[in-house]
Amino acid sequence: MADKPSTPMLAKLVGLAAAGLAAWVATQVVNQSWQAARGHKPPKAEDPGDARLSEIVVAAALTGAAVSIARTFATRGTAKFAARAKSDPNLPDLTR
Repeated sequence: MADKPSTPMLAKLVGLAAAGLAAWVATQVVNQSWQAARGHKPPKAEDPGDARLSEIVVAAALTGAAVSIARTFATRGTAKFAARAKSDPNLPDLTR
């Protein structure tokens, strides 16, 4: 069986951190933008109150799209980092 190329452990950790940070930043951007445009925080499905269903759906769609785009960019950046880490002989071997 052919050996599967391994991703350095450091790259995996950086990827995890980058994706988490990107998701958090995207959520904060949506929250701040919603606050500026609508005058209140975006509604959540579990919040009690009189938020209309359409407002909840729009807030969820915007947040989901922003998080998805941010995670995609973070994942692609991490893949580039991993490729560079594997090819750079000056970096320690962290493939365990």
